[in-house]
Amino acid sequence: MKNDIIQPGSPAFLNPMQQRSWRTLGKLLQFLQPYRWRVVGAASALVIAAGSVLGLGQGLRLLVDAGTIGGNAQESSSWIASVFLGLITIMALATGVRYYLVTWLGERVATDLRRNVYEHLLRLSPAFYDVNRVGELQSRLTADTTLLQTVIGSSLSIALRNIITFVGSIIMLVATIPHLGLLLIICAPLAAFPVVLFARRIRMMTRKTQDHVAGLSGQIDETLHAIRNLQAFGFEPWARDAFFSRAEAVFAMARSRIVQRTFLLVMVMLLMFFGMSLVVWIGIRDVNAGKVTSGELSAFLFYALVAASAAAMIGEVVGDLFQAAGAAERLIEILNVQPQLISPVHTVDLIQPQGSITMRDIEFRYPTTPDRPAIQHFSLEVAPGERIALVGMSGAGKSTIFSLLLRFYDPQNGRILFDGHDLRHLDLKQLRQQFAWVPQQADIFATTVRENIRFALPMATDEQIWTALRLARADEFIQDLEHGLDTELGERGVRLSGGQKQRVAIARALLRNPKVLLLDEATSSLDAQSEHLVQQGLHALMHGRTTLVIAHRLATVHDAHRIVVMEGGTIQSIGDHKYLLQHSPLYAHLAALQFMTLEQNISADQTDFVATQP
Repeated sequence: MKNDIIQPGSPAFLNPMQQRSWRTLGKLLQFLQPYRWRVVGAASALVIAAGSVLGLGQGLRLLVDAGTIGGNAQESSSWIASVFLGLITIMALATGVRYYLVTWLGERVATDLRRNVYEHLLRLSPAFYDVNRVGELQSRLTADTTLLQTVIGSSLSIALRNIITFVGSIIMLVATIPHLGLLLIICAPLAAFPVVLFARRIRMMTRKTQDHVAGLSGQIDETLHAIRNLQAFGFEPWARDAFFSRAEAVFAMARSRIVQRTFLLVMVMLLMFFGMSLVVWIGIRDVNAGKVTSGELSAFLFYALVAASAAAMIGEVVGDLFQAAGAAERLIEILNVQPQLISPVHTVDLIQPQGSITMRDIEFRYPTTPDRPAIQHFSLEVAPGERIALVGMSGAGKSTIFSLLLRFYDPQNGRILFDGHDLRHLDLKQLRQQFAWVPQQADIFATTVRENIRFALPMATDEQIWTALRLARADEFIQDLEHGLDTELGERGVRLSGGQKQRVAIARALLRNPKVLLLDEATSSLDAQSEHLVQQGLHALMHGRTTLVIAHRLATVHDAHRIVVMEGGTIQSIGDHKYLLQHSPLYAHLAALQFMTLEQNISADQTDFVATQP
């Protein structure tokens, strides 16, 4: 299975692109298949419009000859003018139909592509996001699909229309005045030379430009989400300079691409119109010599102009197609990444899950640090309903245990069992439904209070939501909000304090009513009063449920059945508080540090109090 870690810029990521971009662009045709009848309609309208343009040339020939070669010129001119009007009407209607259908197709395919890429991103494991910037992925999902929408909804049809017009014009040139038509065909390949020369450069520059834009998007995402920290440390000048530097790099690359496209356009037009001028000079001599009629020369010149303008337009649109090829390649690269963590074909159903957990000799290294084990030789059995506290210094591997239980990653060695079943044999969605996770930093989405809580249980009623809020001691401040449950919380919950966000996250976990609770210092953002209230709700929820608590403050682990002391990804000791104070130097050290910190805080509070007295 392909590793789901993309590393943009690496040699393996940017393979030589001869023909690769076109193959990639061809893969996007699958998104057009559901709308094949609209494609047929657009193609038919395109052919009719192009045919009408070619028909105008023959009308011009008849009109000129009618006026210059005897006969009833007035009657012939009226009849030919009527034909002209009919052809123009057909051309206009066909062009309108073609424009509507191809524009619709462009918007529809871009939407489908966005949906597919976004859905695929949701399935990729955290390992993918460990090494790929979210801002760059956003750029691919928005800017690249927008570019493809423009090409499919406009540039591609323009290219096809002009190719048909060009080929038809060449055929009519030969049919109208054979020897001049053949001469023009001989000159035509000269116009293709610049396309071959500049095409690869334009494609590569487009890809690099899109990569630079993605990097720019990544920096915007990072700085704006950390705007408070950035301003608090006075880092605005640094962020500004870094952004300006990236923006100028985008402009420089775009400028180089524009120069190449300009040369391409100028060369194609010069060569085509030079060839056409030569042919016109010869044609005028032939008219004077009586070899061809004025109408034939007029029709020939009309077709030559159509062919030249079509060739020039093709040369211009080719640049857009190469841009689309680069954008398509970047999107297909995401779709080609296979999720590492998926449900097996044949899964084991969890019937009446109990919530037992067994970890046997686990070894795990993060993909970003393969030479440093995060967990090693870790074995632990947790009975249904048991409360386990994980303590240790930062970096001991406590949060990694939660990631492994939720199967964000799979260990390189060892087995993890839930109710006696290997996690890798269980349906991933069903497995995660057995857990409720409250991280240290609550994730709040830019939607209502109701939706922020209910995504843990989509069919939950308002009554169930309020029950969870009361248990989390969050009901009072939610009631005080302007619209209650319908209050919009803003970007990342900006309308809530840190403690309020944490209580909303706890209410979310309470609503899920899981078999296993994973609490990553769930009350760390709360003040003493709120922590006391929330602990009461958590104690009620933990009754009869398996609970694993990551505790940085030892005061929160006094009611745990067992305390697991971790160091360097291994279990250093297991026992209750009293036992560990006597038998675990690390635990005793942590307890002494916290006791010392508590005394210092109390002393500081007393000093501040005395200093404020009159």
